[in-house]
Amino acid sequence: MAVVTIRQLLDSGVHFGHQTRRWNPKVKRFVLAERSGIHIIDLQQSLAYIDKAYDFVKETVAHGGTILFVGTKKQAQEAIAEQATRVGQPYVNERWLGGLLTNFQTIGGRLTTMKELEQLDFENPASTGFTKKELLLKKRELVKLHKSLGGIRNLTKAPSAIWVVDTKKEHLAIDEAKKLGIPVVGILDTNCDPDELAYPIPGNDDAIRSVGLLTRIIADAVAEGLIARHQKPEQGEDASPLAEWERELLEAGQAEAATEVVAEVVAEVVAEVAVDAAVEAEAEIAEAPKAEKKAAAPKAEKAEKPAAEKKVAAPKAAAPKAEKAPKAEKPEKPAAK
Repeated sequence: MAVVTIRQLLDSGVHFGHQTRRWNPKVKRFVLAERSGIHIIDLQQSLAYIDKAYDFVKETVAHGGTILFVGTKKQAQEAIAEQATRVGQPYVNERWLGGLLTNFQTIGGRLTTMKELEQLDFENPASTGFTKKELLLKKRELVKLHKSLGGIRNLTKAPSAIWVVDTKKEHLAIDEAKKLGIPVVGILDTNCDPDELAYPIPGNDDAIRSVGLLTRIIADAVAEGLIARHQKPEQGEDASPLAEWERELLEAGQAEAATEVVAEVVAEVVAEVAVDAAVEAEAEIAEAPKAEKKAAAPKAEKAEKPAAEKKVAAPKAAAPKAEKAPKAEKPEKPAAK
């Protein structure tokens, strides 16, 4: 299933190229026609290249890689920051600093400085040990660092691939990526060189909607790769270690899911306990009359036994009296002479 349709590409203006006099002859195979002095890009080929780039980005992220989003032109700044933040990837949307990839050790030092400045309390100068003027200068430096390095604050090593919006404007980033052997995925307009991109996507890199649509597709590929990475690994495979930002995102999602699950489990347990209590109460009520009958039966038997014993004992006591022989009469004394 295609990740995007031709109708969506048409509505976003992906098929519009540059003026015919500003084109690069190397992109001739991607040009469908010419209208009003403007080249029209073949969207059928764009769909095929989008699928290739999508699969590459998905597999790269699924195996633990990161994608650096690069787009410093005004049309791309907002889309780059929004989509990269959505999937937790680093991005550069202000100015590409020379040596950002090839001299990352120096850039890492500036990132450390930025994080140290963030720990200062600019509202309470007394607690920091700096004067107000020193704090003002440090605050200005922090704002400058946030503007240029805020998007790569969690980048600890060279990225696995980079997504570039305009290859003509971002030639420094492409040159550094080539030196390090980092594959480049980007939008290929009619004035660009296709040899600079490992995974080109023929399209319009000047329209805001076109840039937003293609950047969102790459971000969706990253999201799908993250999902595949965090799934249970097969037997014999080791789960790839999570980066700090990935762990935070995953823990946040798991915490929300765990809270919902715990609430459901507690509700089920409470319901089961209530049902069990009701069943036990009904059973006790049903067994109460039987227990009373059983308790009354021994008492009645005990009361009947003494009465029967008395009746049987009475004839036995009367019989010996009747069997006694009559007493012998005393002989009369003779009368006196």
